[in-house]
Amino acid sequence: MAKSSSAELIAAAPQFQRALLDWYRTHARRLPWRDAPSLYQTVVSEFMLQQTQVNTMLPYYTRWLASLPDFAALAAAPEAQVLKLWEGLGYYSRARNLHRLAIEYVARPHPPRTPDEWRELPGVGPYTAAAITSISFAAPAACVDGNVVRILARLTANATEFRDSAMASKIFTPLATALLPSVNPGDHNQAMMELGATVCYRQKPLCLVCPGRPFCAAARRGTPVEFPRLVSKFYELQSVTRVWCERTGALLLHRAAAGAKRFANLHELPTAEQAGLAAGLVRSGRLLAKKRRSITRFQITESIHVVPAPRVTRKKLGTGLRWVPFAELDTITLSGPHRRWVNELLAGR
Repeated sequence: MAKSSSAELIAAAPQFQRALLDWYRTHARRLPWRDAPSLYQTVVSEFMLQQTQVNTMLPYYTRWLASLPDFAALAAAPEAQVLKLWEGLGYYSRARNLHRLAIEYVARPHPPRTPDEWRELPGVGPYTAAAITSISFAAPAACVDGNVVRILARLTANATEFRDSAMASKIFTPLATALLPSVNPGDHNQAMMELGATVCYRQKPLCLVCPGRPFCAAARRGTPVEFPRLVSKFYELQSVTRVWCERTGALLLHRAAAGAKRFANLHELPTAEQAGLAAGLVRSGRLLAKKRRSITRFQITESIHVVPAPRVTRKKLGTGLRWVPFAELDTITLSGPHRRWVNELLAGR
């Protein structure tokens, strides 16, 4: 940590807090969980905003609240409904954890109020616990996500090269805590997150309109985009061969097992292996599309080939394979990329 810059920032904490809050009260985006705040809306928004930008999640949030307006409704909902409402947001473990959280929440005799109590619930880590409790219960807990790391690294011109964002969050938490006001800590946390999302961009930050500019060591140097310094990620390349197989009025899909680590109970186009076919045989069929997606550290290229139904139906369908009528495709839950791809391929026929 750049100790002198950190010490200077902490010494100026009251002025920084005031400038930040004044800016936030004038420039904060109108968002539904801010316009009519409730504990449930805060929890849902925090789960949806993990790994997802606001503009992407807003329609999902609106649809979710219309169908599942409170903890009791979510706890009583079947998992299939929860996953269907989440379809397209990705990282489906968030939806499952949110569902489990609601079940545990309504079963408790007393609602959790502290960060430690919230961390006992599924899917709630340090950041989410701090966000929920500071906003809903004025708990003195600082939120430190990627946006906040970026702001603090620039304010202090911290030249440390961090292994990953988790390490950076851990290192910056004491500074974030030192800057947290005792009054309205939730507003301060939201203001920091808002600043990172709308002004202190990773590239081309809007330094001239930033309320933190008078306190920012990186801005004084004219090098804000140099911070924070994170070790470059290396992605593992993968290739997957998938089957597009139709029979009268239906499409062959694969549904992952309920206990699958990543796509439990979600449908996708089957791989050659899942269809019981050699990849080379599948690749000899007409190539419909070649698609790419990223999952954690993997960059995956998926080639989708037409396979005649007789090649699949001449033997018993493997585990997880099912024929889904085209008329029922909208009623099942596909992974987000496969929903887009299937719709595109059907629309292009």
